[in-house]
Amino acid sequence: MTKQKITAAPSIRRLPSYLHIIRQLQREGDKYISGTVIARELNLEPIQVRKDLAITGIIGKPKRGYPLEALINAIERFLRWDSAQDAVLVGAGNLGTALLGYREFQFHGLNIMAAFDENPEKIGAVIHGVKVLPADTMEIQVRNLNIKTAILTVPFPVAQEMADILIRAGVEGIWNFTNVKLKVPENVAVQNEDLSSGYAMLCVMMQSRGIDGNNAGNPN
Repeated sequence: MTKQKITAAPSIRRLPSYLHIIRQLQREGDKYISGTVIARELNLEPIQVRKDLAITGIIGKPKRGYPLEALINAIERFLRWDSAQDAVLVGAGNLGTALLGYREFQFHGLNIMAAFDENPEKIGAVIHGVKVLPADTMEIQVRNLNIKTAILTVPFPVAQEMADILIRAGVEGIWNFTNVKLKVPENVAVQNEDLSSGYAMLCVMMQSRGIDGNNAGNPN
């Protein structure tokens, strides 16, 4: 099977933001929401919002918009957030610990079953309710738990090695927080999250707006 380029990737990245706004309105007692309201909240064009929502298969009602409950269900079903996804985290350092403590994952169906690390001081610890296991037991543990999703937050020298072990154990998707371009088989999906690139974008955006971080808060 060959990898297919996901042409709707920008739309998919926007859907969680839509979901946040929709849930807020639902908590306030609203029953419907229009694409125009979502667009205004996120500084987007209404036509873009309608195109993004169209990939979920839902159709809005003229002059009323989208029924909130149906829209939430459509987005969650499209993102596969309506079913539990068991996962493991590899690398229980600072970033890994922060991700283990991110409570929003539970609302998206992501259930981190275990963490793995090579540091003897980490092994056996329970971080945000998740036990840290020895990295050298990872392959058999992941296979026994039938885990298909892994979060990779290890130092770059061991990133490929850890990915290889995960793939041998049956993992089909890796959320990669390292700066290593992983080499994986065609049937394994990888989502790269480069924090350095995100910070670089922020710096350039600030500069383009005439903001000097060194002078922030200094009126002189």
